[in-house]
Formats: sequence, structure tokens, C-alpha cells
Amino acid sequence: MSEHPIHIIGGGLAGSEAAWQAAQAGVPVVLHEMRPVRGTDAHKTDGLAELVCSNSFRSDDAENNAVGLLHAEMRLAGSLIMSAGDANQVPAGGALAVDRDGFSEAVTKKLEAHPLITIQREEVPGLPPADWDQAIIATGPLTAPSLAQSIAEATGADALAFFDAIAPIIHFDTIDMNTCWFQSRYDKVGPGGTGKDYINCPMDKEQYLAFVQALIDGQKTEFKQWEGTPYFDGCLPIEIMAERGIETLRYGPMKPMGLTNAHNPTVKAYAVVQLRQDNALGTLYNMVGFQTKLKHAEQVRIFRTIPGLENADFARLGGLHRNTYINSPTLLDASLQLRSRLGLRFAGQITGCEGYVESAAIGLLAGRFAAAERLGDAPSLPPLTTAFGALLNHITGGHIVSDDEPGKRSFQPMNVNFGLFPPVEAVKIEGKRLRGKDKTVAKRHAITSRALRDCRQWLGLPAPTETAEAAE
Repeated sequence: MSEHPIHIIGGGLAGSEAAWQAAQAGVPVVLHEMRPVRGTDAHKTDGLAELVCSNSFRSDDAENNAVGLLHAEMRLAGSLIMSAGDANQVPAGGALAVDRDGFSEAVTKKLEAHPLITIQREEVPGLPPADWDQAIIATGPLTAPSLAQSIAEATGADALAFFDAIAPIIHFDTIDMNTCWFQSRYDKVGPGGTGKDYINCPMDKEQYLAFVQALIDGQKTEFKQWEGTPYFDGCLPIEIMAERGIETLRYGPMKPMGLTNAHNPTVKAYAVVQLRQDNALGTLYNMVGFQTKLKHAEQVRIFRTIPGLENADFARLGGLHRNTYINSPTLLDASLQLRSRLGLRFAGQITGCEGYVESAAIGLLAGRFAAAERLGDAPSLPPLTTAFGALLNHITGGHIVSDDEPGKRSFQPMNVNFGLFPPVEAVKIEGKRLRGKDKTVAKRHAITSRALRDCRQWLGLPAPTETAEAAE
């Protein structure tokens, strides 16, 4: 056992999971949580792993849903967050929802009782001191201003974002390419580009006018009181632009100039929605300029009226909210370690992941990586084919740099989804290629079975027997 502790700042889901994983590996941990010494605008208690929004961990279906798969991998890895969630489950259909007070109490008691974990109730106002040679910052979207300022000073002024302006992201294989076409505006070939770097969705005048009106009339979410209204011209919600005049979008993100419909070259589109490749795998495309405060159901309804997106499957929907996070792909190495300061890792939402489970999963990995280094071993990275590896890769390097919009952040937080996984080969049954819904289901089953197999191998666990596999 190592005598030198790992210091973890932040007792949310990520920090709690990181502390548990490191301690379970035989390494002492000091977990620093500023509540109740200093509260936040969103937390109501001083309990560790307090759920400040929903009480749902979303789908628990490990065969058909990416977050359900992440649940399963975390259980295999001995996750504290998942065991506490399972023990405090409340009815929620196919989702895992928890009694929020019982859940937080279970996590707090487990950490307090662990012989290798010390909990210190104090604010850490700046970066960890140099003698904390192994440390993890897991302070989440409500990072205290003084610590956020220290992080910004250490990483650069453009490395830390305080508000998230996110456009919807679509699975490429659900875009109708019989309607849409590949082309960059004016066939421009940028660095690393081909002149066909965007997918274009055309609209005629009638479709455009109806679309603008739908944006204006659509139901919007409101900012929480503590968020304020952080609009600025670089990321105005699409519906706010629509309200500024009927032609605003045609001279903004939906301008048709420099584009020729490959399917109908003689007819000029009145407006065009452009999609840009969002990840290195080419499985995800984002809607350029479509950050929005529309409610999620409204986004799906309205954006599926765009020609070519009638059957779009959204990997994530748009939003604009308070979310302190770093530009992880440029700052962190593959083991979540700050490139400019070895031994200092980041975990949870501050790294650029979304969701309770994703935050806890990144905390799990950070705790394991730090513990391995403390014990003199190199961190063992999860395979890209696992949910752990796919999410980690998105955070540390799976994004696409935007060459044609210099100065804009190309990295955006995201939930785990099947678009982050390497594609599987075409699935056949009895020698026949599947199509439509059957093809989608078969692909997901192939991805999840591959992921669980590879996760077990990474963790050094034996392959399950048929009986155990059925139980899972």
C-alpha cells in the first residue's frame, strides 16, 4: 500500500467515484469537499454525490442503449455510484432512477467508512499545491470562482468555458443523402478538407418560411435563476436569430450562397442547413449555428421538418446553459492528465462530458489512472470499443478541429452515444444484409456485445457463463 495520498477536489459523483476506485486499489485518498463551508447556488445539502437536477441515470438497457452499456461496464468495474444507485432504485420503467436522498446518503456513508479515505470539508481556492503530486480536480459545472480563475490562469484564457452553447448532433447514417449532398461553400478546400466537407439540406421558400415560424412559436426552456441569460453574438440561439427578422437566418447560418444541389443543379435552394462532421470517426454531424433553447421534444419535431432529416436520430440535442468545462483535447493526455503538470488530472463534467453517469465514469477512470501511477504502474487505458474508451476518446481527442472558424471552440460536451464507438462491420443474418430498424438494432447489439467482451478483458475478468450472461 502507498503511504502518500491522492488528493481529490470535489465530492460530486465524479470525485466520489474517483476516491472509491483509488482506495479500493489500496491507495489512501483525501477527498476535499467545500460544502457546507461554502455552498453553491444549486446544491441543497452537504451530502456527497448530491443530485442537483434529475434523479434519473437514464436507460438501464445495456443491449440497446449506450448509457445502459456504460452502466453495465461501471458495474463490472466495481462502481460505487452504480451500487448506490441500484440499492436506492425507484420505479422508472426501463430507466434507472434513484431516491436522491437515499442515494447521496449511501455514497457518503460508504466513503466515510472506508479506512483509506479521509474527507476534509474545506474549500481549495486554487490549484493543488506542488506537494500534492497526485491530484484530481472534479469540481463540476459549479466550480468555485477562485478555483476556476486559477485553472484559467494555468491553462490559458481560452481554455475554460463558463457557458455551453451546443447545436444538435445527428447520427450520419440517419441522414437522407438522396436529398442532401456533400459540398463546402464555393467548393472551398480548407486545411485537411476536400471541398466537400459539409452535408447540405436544401429548403425552398415555403419550407423556409414555415421553418422560421416554427422556431419562433416553439416552446423554449428557461434559464435557471443562477444562470442568468448569457447570450452573446457568437452563439445566439437559432430561435433568437429567427425573431430578429424573417431573412436573418438566410443571411446567417442558413445562407444558400456558394452551394449547388448535386441532385438538382438547375434549382437554387432558398435556404440551406449545413451539417459539419463532429468526430474523427465520421459517425456524427452537428447542425452548424443551431445552438438553441428550444425544449428537446420541440427540437426533434421542428428539425425533422428539414429536408433530409425527416428520420434523423439525434446523438444529442441543443442547449445553452451554465457549464464550466476545459478544452480537454488540447489540455489533457489520454489518461486525463494535464499536459503541463504531470500528476494533476481532471474528472467529471469539467472535462467536457454530460450526464451523471458519464461524469462518474470519467471519475472512475481518473481514480484508477492515478492509483496505478501511485503504485508505480502505467495507467491501463480502456479499449476504444468500450463505452469507457469511447467516452474517454471523445474527451481527450475524438473531436474535429474547426479550421474554417478560427477562434471558435470546436470541442463540446456530450453524453455517451453509439456515434462515439468505432463502427461494426455490416451485420447479416442468414447471409442477408439487414435494412432499416432491423439493421439499427443488430448494429447496436453488435456494438454492445463487443464492448462488454472487451471491457471484461480490460478489467481482467473471466468471460461470463451463458447463465450469468443471461442474468446481466
